[in-house]
Amino acid sequence: MASPASDPPAHPRRLSHVARSSLLVAAFFALDKGLGFLRQIIIGRQFGVSPELDAFNAANNLPDLLFALISGGALALALIPVLSEVLERQGRPPMWELFSRVGNWAFLLTGGLALLVALFAGPIVRSELGIAPGFTPQLQSLVVSLMRLNLIATLIFSLSGLVMAGLQAHQHFLLPALAPVFYDLGQIFGAIVLAPLSGLTIGPLTLPAAGLGVHGLVYGVVLGALLHLAVQVPGLMRYRFRWSPRLGLDHPGVRQIARLLGPRILTIGAFNLIFIVQDNLASRLGVGAVTALAFGWLIMQVPETIVGTALGTAILPTLSEQAARKDEVGFETSLRRAVQVLLAFALPTTVLLAIVIRPLLQAAFGFDPQATDLVAWATRAFLVGLTGHSLLEVAARAFYARQNARTPLLASALGAVVFVIAGIGLFKPLGAAGIGLANSLAFSLEAGLLLVLLARRYPSLGHQGRPLARILTGTVLAGACAWWILGLWPAAALLGAACALAAGGGLALAFVVPELRLLRRL
Repeated sequence: MASPASDPPAHPRRLSHVARSSLLVAAFFALDKGLGFLRQIIIGRQFGVSPELDAFNAANNLPDLLFALISGGALALALIPVLSEVLERQGRPPMWELFSRVGNWAFLLTGGLALLVALFAGPIVRSELGIAPGFTPQLQSLVVSLMRLNLIATLIFSLSGLVMAGLQAHQHFLLPALAPVFYDLGQIFGAIVLAPLSGLTIGPLTLPAAGLGVHGLVYGVVLGALLHLAVQVPGLMRYRFRWSPRLGLDHPGVRQIARLLGPRILTIGAFNLIFIVQDNLASRLGVGAVTALAFGWLIMQVPETIVGTALGTAILPTLSEQAARKDEVGFETSLRRAVQVLLAFALPTTVLLAIVIRPLLQAAFGFDPQATDLVAWATRAFLVGLTGHSLLEVAARAFYARQNARTPLLASALGAVVFVIAGIGLFKPLGAAGIGLANSLAFSLEAGLLLVLLARRYPSLGHQGRPLARILTGTVLAGACAWWILGLWPAAALLGAACALAAGGGLALAFVVPELRLLRRL
């Protein structure tokens, strides 16, 4: 068997399928994150770092958990390898029959759990172990109201998330990548039309204003969820989807997915538990802490999604097919290349963004200096974990591609325990930044553990010494360059930040040329 330690020759002019898919997904994820950032700027300028925005952000956590457990990351990652296998061996009609059975169960389970959450929303929010025990009673009541509205979007996503998985199993990434963009558009509509008391003026045009306040933001989420589903429907038509009204558990594919799904549900549950605990702790820190963490997480997620999630999404079907064919050499080569590419992009991005983040925040949101510092330090704390989060996107998928869901579960459980311990120890002395740092430590440890376990089976994963040394050298030099340039414009911080980011990024790119070439051959 050939060793994967040396790469096979590649066609010099053509991108691989994974590279093309990664770039496509990354482009739409970049558009999605750009729109998401625009949405947050609009919301931030309307509501500031305020109690109402704290309530809105806290109200999202439990509905997001329901979606992630049933129809989002949990089911999608368990579903794609099995759908890919059925499609490869049996064809499209049997695949859609399996998809329908799973989708029917997911919708019913989501609806039932959403009803329970709506009924018991009060105790869930107010309990000492709940969502926001540190909020005032009035703010807790607002969280309850917003959470119940948010559950409507969760029910819609229970279908849309599965449609996304079905299309990705066909190696179709365009519409699933476009769906989050439409979700953002719905939320932007809520922020500029439904929430404001007075209409936004754009040139000669003045938009209508519904005056719904923070509730308008949630109606925008519901509208975005509808658009998220609708834009993917043409993909179902293209691949001749036929719905089957069956619920039986006698189908072998359903049982196979159920075996994978149990550990995956616990894994995603541990992941989302971190964010519930995060807001629980932040609610005890005073006004603005929950919002600062939400902004910091969003900013870190921009590069993480564009690189880590895009690459992980595009490579999962390929890894699944290689695992199904028992192509160990191909599997190891794909995985090793992906890890090297992620290191090359995540490490310089972490340092550069940490240096320039404060003037960028000040220009974008117009917060007062105290609020700007609060958000800036929360963002830097999350950026510490950017590399870990990015690597986790691929490392976890490598196990799911081999239909091994138990190992990521154990790693996720360990990460959750580390976060709770570190969060409790750091949130009082360091405030919101301490909670963000606990998040970074937990997810970096989780990613590191999974990579160590993978390296035991695929030794070339551990042979990253020379590339890592080169990437770190470029990162240090790029950071020093950005720091020096930023200091040249103390009176024009935004201009300095833009120049520092451009110069530092250009210098870093010079050190990762091999990874740029490697991306073409993924």
